Order: sequence, then structure tokens, then C-alpha cells
Amino acid sequence: MTKPQAGRAPLDPEMFDPVCPSPLVPFRVGDKWATLILRCLQDGPRRFSELKIPLRGVTAKSLSQSLRRLERDGFVARQEYEGAERRVEYALTPLGRGLLGPLDAACEWTREHWDELIDAQEAGLSEEADQGAQAPAVRP
Repeated sequence: MTKPQAGRAPLDPEMFDPVCPSPLVPFRVGDKWATLILRCLQDGPRRFSELKIPLRGVTAKSLSQSLRRLERDGFVARQEYEGAERRVEYALTPLGRGLLGPLDAACEWTREHWDELIDAQEAGLSEEADQGAQAPAVRP
């Protein structure tokens, strides 16, 4: 397990509750994991292995791809340190830090509308299932 740098608390493995409303936020920056990665970086740079702790559902490949996209889009900076043990850290850029306020607002809105969002999502899934059951079978 990676040790946090001096002066910073380790990321909480329970930072993102499995029933967290984050998938219901009505907009996305990047992909499924991007906003969660931004949250993990809000208190300072983190190593790849540190990020995996609260993002327990992410694969190494998906995390790498998300970090590359966030870096490409200017939200995250990657810093490589040479030495006996090479290490890489990811940190928010000023542009990425500027997204934290809008993310706070989106999360608050999602909390306020949680029940409505769940009801709408369940109704949509039920409707999709009904339509799928009524669709004629396609023969090869």
C-alpha cells in the first residue's frame, strides 16, 4: 500500500459510497470516473495507487485512460519524479480546480433531487424493459 506524503491524510477507502448519487449527476466531465478523480485530487497530488483506494470499482486500464483524458483536456497535470524508485503523481491544474465549485453545486442539486432522479431512472428502465419484451425477435 502506498504511504501518503507528509502532511496529507490518506484517501478514505469509503470516500465514494456504493450508493453515492454521483452517477446521477446530470452532467459529466470526461467519463464515468473523471469527476471522482477530480474529487480525489482536490486536497493535493496523489499517486495512481492512492487513487485506486476510494475508486475501488475502477480497473487500472480505466483509471489510466481517465487520467490521460483529464491530462489531455487540461484538468490534471502528471508529474514524473526520477530517483531510485520512479514515481508519478497527478494533480489538479488551475482549470481542474475551477471545476470543483460547479461539481459542488451539481452534487448538492443531485442530493436535493435524489428521489426524483431515482424514480425517473427506474421508470425509464422499466419502459426500456417493456419495449424490449414487445420487440419482435430478429432472426438471422
